[in-house]
Amino acid sequence: MRYLPHSAAERAEMLGVIGATDIDALFSAVPKSALRSFDLDLPAHSPEFLVERHMRALAAKNHAAGDGPFFVGAGAYRHHVPATVDHLIQRSEWLTAYTPYQPEISQGTLQMLFEFQTQVAKITGMDVANASLYDGSTATAEAVLMARRITKKNKVVLSGGLHPHYRDVVKAYLKDDPDLVCLSPSPEGQGDILSQVDNKTAAIVIQTPDFYGHLRDLKGAAEAAHAQGALLIVVITEVVSLGLLEAPGALGADIVVAEGQSIGNALNFGGPYLGLMATRKDFIRQMPGRLCGETVDAEGNRGFVLTLSTREQHIRREKATSNICTNSGLCALAFSIHMALLGEAGFVRLARLNHASAIKLADALTAVTGVEVLNDTFFNELTIRVSEPAAPLVERLARRGILAGVPASRLLPGDAEVENLLVLAATELTTDLDIEALTTALAEELA
Repeated sequence: MRYLPHSAAERAEMLGVIGATDIDALFSAVPKSALRSFDLDLPAHSPEFLVERHMRALAAKNHAAGDGPFFVGAGAYRHHVPATVDHLIQRSEWLTAYTPYQPEISQGTLQMLFEFQTQVAKITGMDVANASLYDGSTATAEAVLMARRITKKNKVVLSGGLHPHYRDVVKAYLKDDPDLVCLSPSPEGQGDILSQVDNKTAAIVIQTPDFYGHLRDLKGAAEAAHAQGALLIVVITEVVSLGLLEAPGALGADIVVAEGQSIGNALNFGGPYLGLMATRKDFIRQMPGRLCGETVDAEGNRGFVLTLSTREQHIRREKATSNICTNSGLCALAFSIHMALLGEAGFVRLARLNHASAIKLADALTAVTGVEVLNDTFFNELTIRVSEPAAPLVERLARRGILAGVPASRLLPGDAEVENLLVLAATELTTDLDIEALTTALAEELA
């Protein structure tokens, strides 16, 4: 559709400024088959205040996460983000260069990245972390490529409990490489991953808590992988769990990747998200993305710089460790500020509140006829089997104002085994009234 000024004189004046003889000359590069010769059925223009009113009316039709009981998880979690976070990320100290090639004028950004790396290394129990990747799924794929470079082997085994979206991203990165072994998803989650490890294996990828909420034995997996010269890649979609569970680094993990959205970043229509990656010091030069280091200037003052690799190195695709050329800087800043506000004790307390909410949820669901809780272990997320297909049940509950979780069939379409499975998450924002509303509505809908 073409936008034309109201008068012929105005149109002629505009065309003259850009050197076009007429309106057809302006669009000469567009194939004639793509041009419309009729007006689209769109409403006439309106004053700005009426457009704002119309848009507010449309927005009011949304049911936001905070509008009622909310149990959606499956890789994106609703947590309380202090107002302080949003205030601080807008301060001028952070408004330095997007890509801090000139450290002398980018100290705010560089110091934040250094602190962020320190926090991620601490909670994962690893030696070193990078200054973020795009999100948890691409971080998982980058970890797989990194493991192949380190071991000089190709076979990679993905746990059946790995989030389906993460699995699909790895498959896309590897272009369905026959050396990629994807164990089948199941309500039990992981599958017999250790039997797949041999001397050709570069890495095994295990998520904990996994897609279904089960906690996994990392120590045994690490021993089995290392015995064959393979690496253990641990994936965490709910980073708050690291406040309660033993750090993967202490259990033998070689690379840890995670989705950092839960800290500092609220749910925002699917993004932006934040990929975390940490590894052992021996593997630091194979780690993709940015790495910020601490140094001193000519006068002995503390300072910060990007170190070991630069963005240009990643642009040379054929020689690069990675083609990820950027990071989720603003999300990393929000993560770092929120984590600093929590402190170690606050982070642990937040994790305990999440687990306590999930225990209450599991106990309440166990008492509902037609519901079977499948988890023996969980952090803040668990899976139930209901007596009918979960997807239409969730839709009915949504019409009652309750967002009751994620049907497994939504992420695993066509898999009859998961049709009646529903994945639910409870966080520190889940109240007893929320749980009561859910269980009451579930009992009525399943009766």
